[in-house]
Amino acid sequence: MPEPEPPEPYSSGGGRVPEDGGAIAATGAGGAMDLATEEGRTLEKTPGGPEGTGPAGKPRSLWSDAWRDLRRNPIFIISGLVIVFLVIISLWPSLIASGNPLSCDLAKAQEGSQPGHPFGFNGQGCDVYTRTVYGARTSVTVGVCATIGVALLGSVLGGLAGFFGGGWDAILSRITDVFFAIPVVLGGLVLLSVVTSSTVWPVIGFMVLLGWPQLSRIARGSVITAKQNDYVQAARALGASNSRMMLRHILPNAIAPVIVVATIALGTYISLEATLSYLGVGLKPPTVSWGIDISSASQYIRNAPHMLLWPAGALAVTVLAFIMLGDAVRDALDPKLR
Repeated sequence: MPEPEPPEPYSSGGGRVPEDGGAIAATGAGGAMDLATEEGRTLEKTPGGPEGTGPAGKPRSLWSDAWRDLRRNPIFIISGLVIVFLVIISLWPSLIASGNPLSCDLAKAQEGSQPGHPFGFNGQGCDVYTRTVYGARTSVTVGVCATIGVALLGSVLGGLAGFFGGGWDAILSRITDVFFAIPVVLGGLVLLSVVTSSTVWPVIGFMVLLGWPQLSRIARGSVITAKQNDYVQAARALGASNSRMMLRHILPNAIAPVIVVATIALGTYISLEATLSYLGVGLKPPTVSWGIDISSASQYIRNAPHMLLWPAGALAVTVLAFIMLGDAVRDALDPKLR
């Protein structure tokens, strides 16, 4: 008689174990666990995981999602191209303007467009096109430097106040209340009226002095919100130092609102510089500035409107570009707007 064949082995969940070493059938707890293991291995091998994950199944961060959204936003693309163009002509204005912004000919004062001078001449006979191009350097320099100074000072002071709290937080809050009570334009008229320097640094210093409280309040609120999260409490329970918690856990998750507000504020600082220069307390000649040109052209607006049109138009486009960029960054970084 032929010997009986041995029974096929079974898994703990009741499913048969195939002889070829393949995946166990999804019968019972053991089979389901093996299938989950095989599926996880498959996800690791595939170049892209399910929605919400990046390559090799890794979860995407807030910054990668924000960059993906920004690349698809036409407002970000348009404003970014305008800003890149402004930065280029600020660094190398001679690329599109070969003349000297301080070279003037009174015989051509208030004349309109001519060959080689598309924007005409101002009241002193200076080329409006050349001065408009070179004025971008001053405005962009003031806006960028003031924004960096405000962001650094406000973030450091507000972040420390929000993290440590207590008396430091109370003192800083009262100081910011005092600065918020000072009108910006009135403060500029008072503080800059005694400055005789024609460089941009007194104006930048004034903007940093009166602009840091806004960023400080935002940074303080972001840090207070971030430090209450579970991962920060877990790091504290594991013995992480204050500096490590601030730099590794709180700062990456609290910096997004500061970046958004600082981007929008950059355009505001450019317009503030033009306002102060128009009032005669900001930048002073021979510095080339859109605000100075707008101020000198305002008295000729009826006879030679081109003197006012081009620098004012350049200022408006620049401020609008930075505000649009800030709105696009805000939409990308705010999870509530997704």
